[in-house]
Amino acid sequence: MIESLLLNFLFLLFPVLIFLIFFENRLHTNNSYIHIFLSSISMVLCMAFPIKLEIGFIFDLRYIPFLIVALYGGYKYTFPLYIVLNVYRFFIGGHGIFQSLIFSTVIFILVPLLSKIFLKQNSKKQILSAVFVSFLTIILYLSSLGLQLPALNKEFWILTINALITYTIAMAIIMILIEQIIANINTRETFLQSERLNVMSDLSASVSHEIRNPLTVTNGFLQLLKKSESLTEEDKRYIEFSLLELNRAEKIVSDFLAFAKPQCKNMIYSNLKDETEYVKNIITPYANIHQVDVQFSFNNTLNIQYDKNQIQQCLINIYKNAIEAMKEKGGILSIDVSEQKKDIVIKIKDTGVGMTREEVLQLGRPYYSTKKEGTGLGMLMVYSTINKVNGKIEVESEKGNGTTFIISIPV
Repeated sequence: MIESLLLNFLFLLFPVLIFLIFFENRLHTNNSYIHIFLSSISMVLCMAFPIKLEIGFIFDLRYIPFLIVALYGGYKYTFPLYIVLNVYRFFIGGHGIFQSLIFSTVIFILVPLLSKIFLKQNSKKQILSAVFVSFLTIILYLSSLGLQLPALNKEFWILTINALITYTIAMAIIMILIEQIIANINTRETFLQSERLNVMSDLSASVSHEIRNPLTVTNGFLQLLKKSESLTEEDKRYIEFSLLELNRAEKIVSDFLAFAKPQCKNMIYSNLKDETEYVKNIITPYANIHQVDVQFSFNNTLNIQYDKNQIQQCLINIYKNAIEAMKEKGGILSIDVSEQKKDIVIKIKDTGVGMTREEVLQLGRPYYSTKKEGTGLGMLMVYSTINKVNGKIEVESEKGNGTTFIISIPV
């Protein structure tokens, strides 16, 4: 029994180890099919080499990878596992095929319903929730098995104790490993993003000022040259194009200046009320043009120290992106500023086109933009500004169902 138990546990570790060695550095969304494939292998191996008790009963840990995928991925990613489980169970044959089909169907219907709630929980609660779900699953399995027996004898209770202990401990260990891997990935990504923003901050101020000076001089000479009466219409047209490109370069330089470190003259200690209301007022006309209704709510008494110009520009960038995501059909831009324990939470929600998971993961990276004409510097500036006040940004989005930015700033 011990040998088969350890072998089953090794099968459960198989997807975790393979992912950790070969796929950890890739984006999460690119690994969905890999997760399904590895979990399927783990499940099949558990079924192929079950745990045999001395009393004659056998059971396996097939439902642990099944439950984990169901909780993290929902119906979309659990369905292939459901098919693999039942096809292989039919291939094995023997007594209990029909009961296995019914039980797996019940689990397939019920557990993925918890996925959205599960994903919103913190790491510790996710581990406890997964263990609790596995405990209930094996209880349900044993109950269905007990109904088929003429009497609940000593052998059945030995199976019950072994199955409950094995499932809960194995699920707890695997979940701890998974959550630790996720935490390591997030920590590394946060560190790399912070380093990128710090480098941008150091370079932008000095480089931008140096570039702006020759741009200003060139712009001035072109303006004077444009007034010359000896120029042909074609020459003036070329000068006009040059001025437009200079203005575009000036805008890019201005965007870079936003990455500079907070200026002492702009630093204030406040609860963000004036800044959020000011930005809301100046963005409302732009929203009205695109048939977007702005809903604003402020309930915060906590104060922090920040550069007011950078915070204002940060909020303008997010609001503007949200409005542009709704410009085709209009919609609602909801802005809610509140306090939660010792954090200031700014929740910005739109009803626009939304983004895929891949697009969400790319936000804040240099020169990445979902807009054809975008440079990506706007969102990079947003992440940079929030990073300077030690805040965090969470993005919830679904294609066609809008986007929600949740900014948490610790006091």
